[in-house]
Amino acid sequence: MTRPLFAEGQILAAADLTAAVDHARAQLARHARYAHEWGIAEGLDLTTAGKTDPDTGDTYVEVTLKPGVAYDGTGREVIVPAAVVLQESLFDEVNGADPATTDPYPVFLAGFDEEKAAGSVADVCGPASGANRVNETYQIIFGKLGEQQQTPEPPAAGDGPADGTEPWPILLGYVIWDGRHFTRTTDHDAQGRTPPRTGVRAATVAAPKGRLDLRSHPLAEASAVVRIDDKDGLVFGTAGAAGNVTSLFSVSPDGNVSVRGTLNEAPRRGDVVVDSGVVSDGVILPLPAGVDPERVADAGVVLHVQLRPQPSAEAGSGEGIWVDSTIECFVDADRRVHSRVRAIRLDVDPVEHRDGSVPADYLLLAVTAEPTGPVVAGGESS
Repeated sequence: MTRPLFAEGQILAAADLTAAVDHARAQLARHARYAHEWGIAEGLDLTTAGKTDPDTGDTYVEVTLKPGVAYDGTGREVIVPAAVVLQESLFDEVNGADPATTDPYPVFLAGFDEEKAAGSVADVCGPASGANRVNETYQIIFGKLGEQQQTPEPPAAGDGPADGTEPWPILLGYVIWDGRHFTRTTDHDAQGRTPPRTGVRAATVAAPKGRLDLRSHPLAEASAVVRIDDKDGLVFGTAGAAGNVTSLFSVSPDGNVSVRGTLNEAPRRGDVVVDSGVVSDGVILPLPAGVDPERVADAGVVLHVQLRPQPSAEAGSGEGIWVDSTIECFVDADRRVHSRVRAIRLDVDPVEHRDGSVPADYLLLAVTAEPTGPVVAGGESS
């Protein structure tokens, strides 16, 4: 890399001064993109305010981007100094022709250089011309569906920050569009992709005075914290706004382990939890204690259910001769129980029958497995 060098009495050209500025900017940009992860550093939240369309009476939301700072993948700093309302007209220009959908559309932020015309300059040797300022501004980009999955090509190792000619999009979040207005925002898509956040890239993190804290929120905010220090060793706990840490799990420098709470063994592939009982028609089948519904949803736990309907009230009344015939007895994909029988009286002519809901005895096996796809829980009685 080459940097400008000056000498006494040298006549400085515009290119010399520009090179000095560009050299420093390139250094900072390389540090930002190679020593850190790119993304949002502060703020830049998408917030909403309820509105009503005066023409149709429909409700919608006005989406506002809050002030903040981000760094793109070229190391460029992007600043939004004041809140800005997202323009629905610009969104409509990009995506207005799409068919109606509830899928989230990505919203991006990108840096952009805007040259400003030179103003009047006193005591110059010649007439001022051209631009003498660059406004390091930003642009808000409404993406097409799925564009959040794309990432630009990284710059060459020696390159400085980009000028925005080819925008590096920083994901801010998503908006839902009903064909006329924004209806809501979300911070993730169907794959769980969220706006990137800045971080540190390092093989070693060393504290200067024997204590290192990793926090889930900035100082002056309550957060989870991992602390490593010479006195207590490794500590995981919670930190209050004042900075005091309550230890929940710790390993002392001598290797002593302390746990505040219950130490539970993680489930292993093939582990089985069994539960049984009685459940009413239309009720969500309860999960055994310790079985996480999210693990069931992602197929980390597979459910095997056996149901058997209980006798109807008529069949157990002792009045007449009644037999039961099962209409339905199963658990659907939402774990809702369907248990209905038809009670048939045989000692009268014509034969009577009554349909109704009955409780069901259930046996449930929850088996730990690798996530492979959606779970369909069921088990019809014979």
